[in-house]
Amino acid sequence: MIEQLSTIFSYEFMRNALLASMWISLACGIVGTLVVLNRIVSLSGGIAHAAYGGVGLAYYLGQDPMLGALLFSTVSALVMGTAHRKSKTGADTLIGVMWSIGMAVGIIFISLTPGYKANLMSYLFGSILAVSSNDLKLMALIAFVVLAFVILSYRSLLAISYDETFSTVRNVQVNLIYLSMLVLIGLTVVVSMRMVGLILVIALLSIPPAVARVFLKDMRGIMLLSFILSAIFCALGLVISFLTNIQTGPVIILLASTAYLISLLVRQLLTAKRQ
Repeated sequence: MIEQLSTIFSYEFMRNALLASMWISLACGIVGTLVVLNRIVSLSGGIAHAAYGGVGLAYYLGQDPMLGALLFSTVSALVMGTAHRKSKTGADTLIGVMWSIGMAVGIIFISLTPGYKANLMSYLFGSILAVSSNDLKLMALIAFVVLAFVILSYRSLLAISYDETFSTVRNVQVNLIYLSMLVLIGLTVVVSMRMVGLILVIALLSIPPAVARVFLKDMRGIMLLSFILSAIFCALGLVISFLTNIQTGPVIILLASTAYLISLLVRQLLTAKRQ
C-alpha cells in the first residue's frame, strides 16, 4: 500500500495536486466554519456561481479567468452581503438573481469567444490535476490571507457567529467584519473551484465543518478539525480518482457526504445511549 502511494505521488502533477489540496483545505476549513456557524450557505452559493461571470468575461477579453473570477466574486460578495444585512427576506431574491446572472454572463461570453473552449469546463467541474505553479502560489497566498484575518479578528468573528446582537451592543464592527468574511468566502471559492469546480465548491466549504460541528462546539476546534477532515477527503479523493480514472471533485464530495451521514448516525447512537 505504501509503495503504491509512493508510486502515485512520484508524478509531479500529483504532488502539485496534493499540495494544492492542502492549501484549499486550510482555506475551506477556516472559511467553511464561518459559513456554517453564520448559516450563510445559500449566500455562499450565490457568490460561487456569480464568479462564473468573471471567468467568461476574462476569457472573452483574453485575460486569466482566475482574475476575472476573483473580481466577480469579490463584487458579488459585497453586493449580496450588503443586501443581506439590510433585508434578509429581500436578499434571498437578490442572491438568486445574481446567481443566475453570473452563470448566464459567463456562458454568453464563453459562447462569444471563438476557438477551443473545453478547458473552461474545468472551472465548473474542477481540474485539480491541471493545477499550475501560478495556481499554487495564488492558493497559498489566499490561504495565508484567510489565516491571518481569522487570527487578527478571531474574537470579533466568534462574537458575530454566536451572538450578533451582543456583538452590536459591545460596539463590534459587525458590518465590516461580516463583509470582510464574505470577501474571504469569495476568494476561497475562486481557489477551490480548481479542486471541485464552482458547482460543487459549496459542498467542500460546508460539509467538513458540518461534520466537525457534530462533535465540537468550540469555533477554533471546528476550524482545525474541518481542515484535517477536508485534507483527508481531498487526499483520498486524489488517490481514488487516480486509480479509477474518475474525476476528482465528485469523488471528494461523495467521501465528505458519506462522512457527514456517518457522523449523524454516530451522534444519534450516542444520544440514544445517554438516554
